[in-house]
Amino acid sequence: MAERQPVLVLISEDPRASHRANEAMRIALGIVAGETPVDIVLAGPAVHLLDEDTDNLVDGDDIAKFRAALKKLAVPFHVEEGAPPADRSWNADGHPVAPITRDGIAALVAKARRFLVF
Repeated sequence: MAERQPVLVLISEDPRASHRANEAMRIALGIVAGETPVDIVLAGPAVHLLDEDTDNLVDGDDIAKFRAALKKLAVPFHVEEGAPPADRSWNADGHPVAPITRDGIAALVAKARRFLVF
């Protein structure tokens, strides 16, 4: 059986200002639940999806719930290099993250079967 190509979910929306970042993460969780491999990339302000304090995020309660479910499923976030804030409280839950360059993001695009871009 051939290796299954992942679905790439690229999130660049700012969860402090838009519902779209949360919606993208919710959709990624749904795809993972269907046993399809998913690569999730947080670019630019989307890295705030991993902020400790979710009170400042649109849909903060849902974000905490969805990212906890993704952590439980051991789905890492690929985080654009240079985008995470220097604040020590960022990613306080210890969600698995993998730094990725723009070239790395391009490589994920090249190997993906489908794309969701928010």
